[in-house]
Amino acid sequence: MKLIHLTDTHFVPRGETLYGGDPRIVLEAAVADINKHHRDADLVCITGDLTHWGEPEAFESLAEVLSPLKPPLQLLLGNHDDRAVFSEHFPDQARDENGFVQSVRKTAQGHLIFLDTNLEGTHAGWYCDTRRAWLKAQLATAEEQDAPVLLFMHHPPFPIGLAPLDRISLQEPEAFAATVEPYAGRIRHLFFGHIHRPLSGNWKGMSVSSLRAMNHQCWFDLEAESAIAGSFEPPAYAVVLIGDDSVVIHTHDFLDKSRKFSLRESPVEDWAVRYAHP
Repeated sequence: MKLIHLTDTHFVPRGETLYGGDPRIVLEAAVADINKHHRDADLVCITGDLTHWGEPEAFESLAEVLSPLKPPLQLLLGNHDDRAVFSEHFPDQARDENGFVQSVRKTAQGHLIFLDTNLEGTHAGWYCDTRRAWLKAQLATAEEQDAPVLLFMHHPPFPIGLAPLDRISLQEPEAFAATVEPYAGRIRHLFFGHIHRPLSGNWKGMSVSSLRAMNHQCWFDLEAESAIAGSFEPPAYAVVLIGDDSVVIHTHDFLDKSRKFSLRESPVEDWAVRYAHP
């Protein structure tokens, strides 16, 4: 199975810019690149912060840009999004029985579970008792069906070492951990957004990853305490290849225009001489 992971598109109304950049232009390029090289993908998932302020006009612009996308699409909410406005513009995106933008896709490679960590009025992530009960039921179903699980969410449920971002990560992480930890051996990977940084690691025995956002990034600064700087490091999307016993994630800098060349231009013999050990 092939998945495409994008995150944090931060759309604004058409014609407006954000921090001097145009989120629409970047996502248009990403969609074109995906359609050209990965139209065979089983799913494209954008893990939240679809818009920057949640305006109807921003969601309208996002829907226009995503409309040519060839693979199926799954959208998650982030702290910058408005759940009601989102549902008006993307009525086909599934919600659970409580109105949260949560759902499950059952595939040959396992159950893909999509979570809603949005709470109006805060940039921190929240996953309330109601949502945790829903997730526990989905994990129990996967257990009963002996199905592997892939989790997708916006906010990381653990600290990443960047203090300003850790303050607005998922709140009450212990409660979330208590929900998923009994199934950690079944959860093959956890994908998230929010941090605007390439990151991979392991949490509670589960492999995890995030990646750079579309419009702007958060600068890597382990010493920052009160605020973190933004940057215009290049955007990226991830190509995720899922096999029976592997999850392989390639980060693709789709806007890269650097010169491409043949690695066979220099004979192997030259390398041996140039890089010989003293």
